[in-house]
Amino acid sequence: MTSQTTPADPAAGRRAARRRLIRELLLVAGLFTVYKAGRMLSTGRTDEAFRNAARIWDAERALHLPGEGAVQRMLMHGDALVHVANTYYAAVHFPATALFLVWLYLRRPGHYLWTRRVLAVLTGAALALHLAFPLAPPRMLGDADLIDTGQVYGPTVYGAAPATDTMANQFAAMPSLHFGWALMLALGMIAATRSRWRALWLLHPLLTLLVVVGTANHYWLDAIVATVLLGAALLLIPRPVPNDTDAGPDADVETDAGAAVRDLPRPRRAAEPVEAGR
Repeated sequence: MTSQTTPADPAAGRRAARRRLIRELLLVAGLFTVYKAGRMLSTGRTDEAFRNAARIWDAERALHLPGEGAVQRMLMHGDALVHVANTYYAAVHFPATALFLVWLYLRRPGHYLWTRRVLAVLTGAALALHLAFPLAPPRMLGDADLIDTGQVYGPTVYGAAPATDTMANQFAAMPSLHFGWALMLALGMIAATRSRWRALWLLHPLLTLLVVVGTANHYWLDAIVATVLLGAALLLIPRPVPNDTDAGPDADVETDAGAAVRDLPRPRRAAEPVEAGR
């Protein structure tokens, strides 16, 4: 007697895929909302933010790090270059990260889950540091003698007065999530792809580093701390296994059910001979 398996319901599969997509969108939006709301808790700590800025500036000089002004002077060779840098800072950060996550979700579900978890840990750690260590960016620090290129040349994502800026906390410079997210994007694409040119993804965090420093929105140490936090998150979150990386776009990346199903014995096809019992 030949056994037959019932084919999966395509409509049910599509409904499950939609539910997973909606769940992921709500989860990512919720995490982002919590992060933005949490950052605003330290907006009123102006004096502490400037004291910390002076400490960071002195620490960089003691460590003999290059001055942020050297990068800014390079950008100031032409209005067009500094305008491009401001635009990169304002317009690339979130869209690039969103497109990166969407591509992983559709093409590399296992890597998507890994990346989402790493970014969540990194962002949560950054939020805790923002609250514990409010920091005014170098564009506000008189000793740095730097220009607020966003306000002077545009575009900018910040209000002219930090105290009245209801869209962003300007005293959350450390760590630089612009750099941390950009570095994770590059590492994620390198891990998820096999092209021999994939190392070129590292140009994105490199450009981001030059932009955030040259526009005087971050110190060198902001990027260094972001790198340390990202490294800790990568050590904490296990890398995806090979079977996950090869899964299709409708794979359930939230559970190990797919692996469990693969481990079940496969039914014999009708053409296979039945081995006689001994």
